[in-house]
Amino acid sequence: MKITKNQYLAAFSMIVLLLAITRIVFPMIADGNRDAEENVVSQQQPEQEVVNAVPEKVEDVVKVEDSSHSRFFNNDGTPVKHRIFSVPRYTDAFPDSQQVQIVAACKWGVSPVKDRQDAESRKKELVYMAVSPYYHVDKMYRSIPYLVPRAAVLLSDMGRAFYDSLQLKGIPIHQFIVTSVLRTQDDVVKLRNYNGNATENSCHLYGTTFDICYNRYKTVEPPQEKRRAVRNDSLKFVLSEVLNDMRKSQRCYVKYEVKQGCFHITVR
Repeated sequence: MKITKNQYLAAFSMIVLLLAITRIVFPMIADGNRDAEENVVSQQQPEQEVVNAVPEKVEDVVKVEDSSHSRFFNNDGTPVKHRIFSVPRYTDAFPDSQQVQIVAACKWGVSPVKDRQDAESRKKELVYMAVSPYYHVDKMYRSIPYLVPRAAVLLSDMGRAFYDSLQLKGIPIHQFIVTSVLRTQDDVVKLRNYNGNATENSCHLYGTTFDICYNRYKTVEPPQEKRRAVRNDSLKFVLSEVLNDMRKSQRCYVKYEVKQGCFHITVR
């Protein structure tokens, strides 16, 4: 039998009306469905409470971290002071020579910069790196403060990691000092007159390389607060740990320069 559109709508309206009358006459039917839903929710609630629980006190946070053996807090809630390990031998930990670093410099860097004027025209390829809260840049006479973006990110990450390490070890915050960055070909020629370690095809020509001195640091002091003195050797130990981690994660090459008093670093 063929059902017309009007017949279908009339039947549908009749069913809706019967359901409405049933709900009014027998309200317990709706309550029974609600009770069933509440039972299901109540059975799931314990798991949800565990997932969504938010500690209301600092002590609760410490207890949660204690249960997972936090590396930041002891069982009594006091901060953990991590030991300084440094590296066994600097020359062994950071052996990456010019021959190794120049390969990465050619891969990630710009073509060699001839002079200051040429460097000014490369600003689309290079980024200014002389201002940062994570490190200090020395006054430069034989280089200019530009790096390729990849190297600039590496340098900032090293600075942040150095801050974190100092804080975990209970040492007042210091900035390491960047002493050399991008060099022009003219800079290299002049530098080779008195620096025997400077090579004609220097990694610094490509904007991928920077030097961090290991015997000087800049203390970060809040206004009207005198920080306790820290030996440069202690800061050097912490810095070497940071550089060693970066090198092991294959983010850079590092050469320990004995005569120049710096870590010579090229991004990978």
